[in-house]
Amino acid sequence: MDYNQLAVNLLDAKSLISSLGAIGLIAIIFAETGLLVGFFFPGDSLLILAGVASSSAASSVLGEGARLPIAALLIGAPIAAVAGAQLGHLIGVRVGPRLFDKPESKIFRREYVLKAEEYFEKFGPGKAVVLARFMPIVRTFLNPVAGTLKMPAKTFLLWNVIGGVLWTESMLLIGYFFGDALAPVIDKYLIPAVLLIVLLSVSPILVEVVRERRKKRAGGGAESAEAAEREAALQAGGRHRRG
Repeated sequence: MDYNQLAVNLLDAKSLISSLGAIGLIAIIFAETGLLVGFFFPGDSLLILAGVASSSAASSVLGEGARLPIAALLIGAPIAAVAGAQLGHLIGVRVGPRLFDKPESKIFRREYVLKAEEYFEKFGPGKAVVLARFMPIVRTFLNPVAGTLKMPAKTFLLWNVIGGVLWTESMLLIGYFFGDALAPVIDKYLIPAVLLIVLLSVSPILVEVVRERRKKRAGGGAESAEAAEREAALQAGGRHRRG
């Protein structure tokens, strides 16, 4: 294994898969979701490319003899994702307040906790944990933040399992079943495809945000109308009294 090449290509999904194989990929999924310093790993593109590398198109992507075992990935990846997130939640429970209360920290900022708290309140803990799986960086930091906010371990585990399985299995199977179609263009279109998947994943959040803004505007208009009616009633009462 060329460790110098690996060190340079930590953000290159193809390089990581070629160098580390299935076991390395599973370890990276655990690191991205459980170890806070793993937020920079390309989890989405890594899983899709691993699915392609498990399909009949593996040789055209990674070369002869580089095909990955799809069964091992379908079992190992979700286990790693769930276990990693549980570790992140435990870190949040144990050291979260100290971790996010360091004003000099450029990574573990208090604002992450405040934003996540608003996120939990707006969408509910279940939806928040599941949707976060499909959002890079968010899926790393949401787990310790959930622990910091004292989200019950059993509740977190339930939604963590649902989100972890949906995320890993969907990405792997997209690559596996569409491997032949993706192989010729994977270098050019993998990142745009991942961005499209992320956009589709966060679309429910965008819909909720738009609805919330419309409600506020409608509420503001109703309040203005009520204020105008009260003002008109007061003016009418004054005229009656003067008459």
